[in-house]
Amino acid sequence: MGSKVILRAKEFCSILRSLQDENSNDSHTFEEDISIVKMNGGKNAVVSMYCGKQTIFVCEKAIPKVCQPEHQEMTETSNCDDDDGAENDGADDADADALQIELMPQPLTIMKARELLSWYTLSLNPGMSIVDKHPALHPLWVRCDMSDPAGTTWLGAEPVYVDTKITAIKLYSITCKGSTVDKQSFVTLEELKQEHKKRHNSTSIGIKGSARFSLFGSTVVENTTIESQSSVTVDLKWSHVESVLEVPPLSSTATLNIKVATGDMRSPMFDMYRELEFLQTLADGLRTGETEWMEPLESVSAVNLTKTYLEELQNTAKAPQEQAAKTPGTTRMKSDTDTPIFNSFLERGDLDFVEQLWVRMRKSQSVFCQSRGNLSNGQEKKTKNIFLSVTGVTSYQDIGDCLKLIINALRYGDIKPWIHRDSNSSLSKLILQSYHQQVDHVSLTGITPVSMLLEMGLDKIRKDYINYLIGEELTTLNHLWYYLNTEVDLQEQVIRLRKLHHLLDIIVTCSTFLCLPYDRLFHLTQSCLQYYKTAAYDEEHEFKLQIKPAIISHFYQKEHPMMWGVEVSSGHSALEVRTSLQLSDRPLVDHVIFDTDYPVETAGRDCEEPAFFSTMLCCSLVRFA
Repeated sequence: MGSKVILRAKEFCSILRSLQDENSNDSHTFEEDISIVKMNGGKNAVVSMYCGKQTIFVCEKAIPKVCQPEHQEMTETSNCDDDDGAENDGADDADADALQIELMPQPLTIMKARELLSWYTLSLNPGMSIVDKHPALHPLWVRCDMSDPAGTTWLGAEPVYVDTKITAIKLYSITCKGSTVDKQSFVTLEELKQEHKKRHNSTSIGIKGSARFSLFGSTVVENTTIESQSSVTVDLKWSHVESVLEVPPLSSTATLNIKVATGDMRSPMFDMYRELEFLQTLADGLRTGETEWMEPLESVSAVNLTKTYLEELQNTAKAPQEQAAKTPGTTRMKSDTDTPIFNSFLERGDLDFVEQLWVRMRKSQSVFCQSRGNLSNGQEKKTKNIFLSVTGVTSYQDIGDCLKLIINALRYGDIKPWIHRDSNSSLSKLILQSYHQQVDHVSLTGITPVSMLLEMGLDKIRKDYINYLIGEELTTLNHLWYYLNTEVDLQEQVIRLRKLHHLLDIIVTCSTFLCLPYDRLFHLTQSCLQYYKTAAYDEEHEFKLQIKPAIISHFYQKEHPMMWGVEVSSGHSALEVRTSLQLSDRPLVDHVIFDTDYPVETAGRDCEEPAFFSTMLCCSLVRFA
């Protein structure tokens, strides 16, 4: 019997070692119904509390494979006629949906989990003959089905080193309970201490508390949750915990977790996002040869707006000198993007001729529906009423006609517009030439008109962002060089501008909604600028920022936490052992369904007492002889 166990342990250990190889696959099927997966521990909310982001092995029930020949045989032996094909399709869809549900992680029985952990422990015991000189294995975690009285959802094991020698192993167990509003049912702090002392004979223990609060994210309006892809949470950690669910003291350490998705309608940057999206549409058109134009239902066309603008400039040139100071070239055009919050951040009163032309070509005051047109000739391919928007140019032809009006006015000296010294667009260069009565011929064919309009937008939006960041003293031009470099191609310029927009969306969100002080905004700005110099554009990335709890205490002191935890620990370094309790507003385990002690229909309502899921994490230290 003993030799059989050792043989099974050796076989199991061999599979784990083969998976541990960097060049191996990330999964293996063992005994036909057990899947062993190599993964980053940080991807699992509850396991990561113990193992962090290190690589681990996870054992779970293998997903049954659907064999195509068997499926075909079932189809052939069916008694249904061909006329029932539509019904069969519906049934197949239902089967596919059911299969999709089954693809979720599935647990093993408690007995099987314990057997796997015993094999793992045997393979690491230096006193056993099966242990060789191979490097130690990654920690092993097994999903469990809660079939025992304690409600165990995970069992785990991790080797303990002294220098390079394995001297002990830590055994973990995670038990869970469904959500409840009854605080009396939670483990008390004293009970948690006693639970720890049962496993560890230590005279000195430490107690740490932790909590996570949501400061910005989804909102509830009339009992309906409005989901948001943006979120700002704060993690607080402190010592000297006195009671379960206590409010974190101001002496805590606090870290903001900031994830902002551009396009959130609550953001002060939303209107700038719409402007950037139009810029992106032009860039996509240059890249693919097709673009999304807007078909006007009723509007003042971009060409007519451009004509009116030229007439304004010409009339101003004929006006008295004192009136010339109020030329449209030096005043900001009001648009439908103006809102009090938006103005306070990005309003500029020094829009030059090219920037105001961009505003007029991009905007008019009516509603349109989407259509698709060919970039090079503007011919419509198809039209769909997909969404309503507001725009100026509605075709490739619009852009060419507007630019032709401007270039002719420059060539014949009808206008003498001013531009910023650092303007870099092709149209700006033509304006500079017009000062010397020499304007190069421009062939407004092919992609040239769209490229010229894209350059105008890039110049204008870049200056908007610089105006805020420099004006608020959050950075310097030297630190912005990567984002402002015009020597890279237009597509890369658009990508970098999107990064700068995302950065600004993060800063403005934290400034507007959290009222963070200058020093924290400055630090966050530098962190984001540095990150995006090398990283790809990523709205899922979570930026971290250390702050003092007093800055945001009014946000969380009267709110319920998303997660609250307390940890009792003893020992030092590799021999440290912990026992902890986690209370959370959602389950930390994804492979079991929990019962609740209140009706489902009350789950979305505002309750004075929140419901929490309870997760208990225990650790035992077993020394090898």
